[in-house]
Amino acid sequence: MLRMTALSRYLFHHGQDEYKDRTSFPFPFHPPPPAKPRWKLFLEITRLHKFPLGSILIFWPCAWALAMAAYSVDLPLKSIMTQLSMYAIGSTLLHSAACVINDICDVDFDRQVERTKSRPLPAGIISIREATTFLIVLTVAATSMLLLTSPTAGLVGLLGIFPLHALYPLMKRWTWWPQAWLGLAMNWGYPVAWLSITTLNLPVVATFFCGTICWSIFYDTIYACQDREDDVKAGVGSTAVLFGSWIRPILTGFATTFIACVVYAGMLNGQGLAYYVVSCGGGAIHMCWQLLSWDMKLPSSCLAKFRSNGDLGYILLAGMLLDCYIRRQ
Repeated sequence: MLRMTALSRYLFHHGQDEYKDRTSFPFPFHPPPPAKPRWKLFLEITRLHKFPLGSILIFWPCAWALAMAAYSVDLPLKSIMTQLSMYAIGSTLLHSAACVINDICDVDFDRQVERTKSRPLPAGIISIREATTFLIVLTVAATSMLLLTSPTAGLVGLLGIFPLHALYPLMKRWTWWPQAWLGLAMNWGYPVAWLSITTLNLPVVATFFCGTICWSIFYDTIYACQDREDDVKAGVGSTAVLFGSWIRPILTGFATTFIACVVYAGMLNGQGLAYYVVSCGGGAIHMCWQLLSWDMKLPSSCLAKFRSNGDLGYILLAGMLLDCYIRRQ
C-alpha cells in the first residue's frame, strides 16, 4: 500500500475546497520556487550576474598597460579613455567565454564541490551542447575585438585565447600550480594593450607582467581557500592545497614581489611622483590590509578579499592617470 504524504492525507479528509485556502493549512505551505528564465541561466555560466567580478581582473592589466604606454609616448587622455572602453568590452567577453569553457571542463569536479554543484551545468539544467554553442559565440565575439587593435597586438592577443585561457581548466588536473597558468592568462592583456599603443618596451613589459602573475597567484589562492577540503577530496591541484600551513607567508612573498615589480617597472618607464605615491604606495597598503585582515578559515573572508583585488586596480590606475595628467601640464 502506498504511503500517503501529509498533504494527500489532509486533502483526503478535508476536501479540495479547503486546499484553495492556504491559510487554513495545519502545516506551513512552501510553494516551489519559479523556474529561472533561460537567459538568466546562460548569464550565470558567464558569471555576468556577478559583474564586474572576474572580468575586472582581466581588464586591469590592460588598463595599466595603456596608462603606462600612454605616459611613455604622450598619448592624449581622450585616446586613453577610448582604448580603455574597448578593452573593458573585450575583457568582459573573454572572461565570459573562459567561465563557460571552465564549467564545461569541470562539470564532474563541480558536482563534488558544495559551492559549485548547483551551477546550471553541474545541475544538468543546461546541456553541454548548449554551453558549447554559447562558448563558440562568445569566443568569436572576443576574438573580433582584437581587430580593433594593431596587427601585432591582435596576433599576440590570439595567444591569450589559445592556449592560455583555453587550457587553464585542464591545469588543475596536471599541476599543483594552476594559479600560475591563470596568471599568464588573466594578465596577457598587458603586453597586448601595450602593443596597441606603441612598440614593445621589453624591460618594462616583462617586469610588470611578471608582477601581475604574482598578483594573480595571490588573489586566486585566497579564492581557492574556499574549496580546499573539497579540492582534496576531488583530487584537484591548487596552490591553496599545496602551500598548506605556509600559505600566509608564501602569499606575503608573492604580494611583495608584485609591488616590487610595479615599482621597478615604473623606474624603467620614467614614471613620476604620483605613480610612486598613489599606485605603488596605495597598492602596498592595500595588499598589507588584505593579508592582515584575511581569515583563511572563513569562506566569506576569502571571497571578500578576492573581490577587493578589483578595488586594488582603481588605486594603481588612479596613480598612473594622475601621472599622465601632471606630465601634460
